[in-house]
Amino acid sequence: MDERTETATLMVVDDTPANLNLLRDMLKGKNYRVLTFPDGRMALNAAAKNPPDLILLDIMMPEMDGFEVCKRLQADDVLKEIPVLFISALTEVTDKVKAFSAGGVDYVTKPFQFEEVSARVETHLRLRKMKIELEKYNLHLEERVNEQVKDISDSQLATLLAVSKMAEYRDDETGHHIERTRTFCRIIAEHLRTNPRYENSISDVYVENIFHAAPLHDIGKVGIADSILLKPGKLTFKQCEIMKTHTVIGANTLQTVRDKYPKNAFVNTGIAIARSHHEKWDGSGYPDGLAGEDIPLAGRIMALADVYDALRSKRPYKPAFSHEKSCGIILEGAGQHFDPAVIEVFHTVKSEFAAIRQQMADDAQ
Repeated sequence: MDERTETATLMVVDDTPANLNLLRDMLKGKNYRVLTFPDGRMALNAAAKNPPDLILLDIMMPEMDGFEVCKRLQADDVLKEIPVLFISALTEVTDKVKAFSAGGVDYVTKPFQFEEVSARVETHLRLRKMKIELEKYNLHLEERVNEQVKDISDSQLATLLAVSKMAEYRDDETGHHIERTRTFCRIIAEHLRTNPRYENSISDVYVENIFHAAPLHDIGKVGIADSILLKPGKLTFKQCEIMKTHTVIGANTLQTVRDKYPKNAFVNTGIAIARSHHEKWDGSGYPDGLAGEDIPLAGRIMALADVYDALRSKRPYKPAFSHEKSCGIILEGAGQHFDPAVIEVFHTVKSEFAAIRQQMADDAQ
C-alpha cells in the first residue's frame, strides 16, 4: 500500500449487507479505515460530521438512491470535494452518464473484481491528494507572484501534466503521445495566427495556453474501464458509446477547477479541448454534434493533432501508418472531419510534424 493512501478513510454505502461486509473486509485488508452505511441518509449525516476521503456508493437503494446522495454531496460546500466512486449493477450507458453528471468521478459495474476497485480507489485518492496540495499552494500563490506572472505557475503546470500522463500511461506506456500532440497544437496555432481571420484571437498567450492544456485532452480516460480502453479488437457499439464519454468526464473534471477560476483562460482552454476534440467540422462528431466554427478553435486544432499522431502510432487494432499515408487520410478529411483553415496550415507544416514524430518516437529513450 502506498504510504500516501494507507491512512485514508473510506465510506461504503450499500443497502445489501453482504456487499458492505465484502467491501469492508477487502478494503481493510489494504489498511484503509472503512465506515459502512446501509442507506444514503445515514451516510450523509455521518459525512457531514466527519468527511471521509472517498465514498464508494451503490445506486439502487430504497428511500434515497445513489444519484440523489451524490447530488446532495455536490450541493454541500464541504462535501462536494469528496470523490464518489459508484459501484452498481446498472450497466446501461445512460446510467453511467447520469452517475458522472451527478458528480461521480468513477464507475465500477457489479459483479466487480476487487483488484479493479482497489486500483481505482488508490488512483482517486492520489488525485484527491494532489488536488488538495494544489489548493493549498493556490492559497499562498497571490503572496508569491505579481500581477504580470501567469495565472498558473510552472509547478502547477507540471502537476497537471503529471496527472495527464497518469491517464495516458494506461494505453500509451511511453507518454510520448501527449508530448507530440501538444507540440503539434502549438505549431498549428502559431501558423494559424497569420490567417487574417485569427490574427486578433490567437495571441502569444493563446499559443502557450493550448500548448499547456493539450495534455488534458484525454484525461477523462481515467473513467473508462481497462476492458474497453485496452481491448485489442474492435469495440462493440455499446463499448464505443462508453468510450465516447471520456470527453464529458474530462470536461466535467476540469469544470470543478473553472468553478473556482472562471476567468482563467488556461482552464477554459483545457475544458474546450477535453470536450470537443472529437467533434467534426461537418457535425458528425461527439459528444455534442457541433459543426463548423461552433466547435471551439482549440478543439479543432487538437482534433487534427490527435488524429495525425493516432494514425502514425501502432494500436492493438491497426499498424502504424506512414507519414505519407497519414497525410493523405487527413487531407481527404478537409471540410468533413477537419476545419479547412486548420488543414491549410497542416499542409504547410506537415514536414515539421514528420520531424517531431521521428524525434519523439515511441521507442526513443
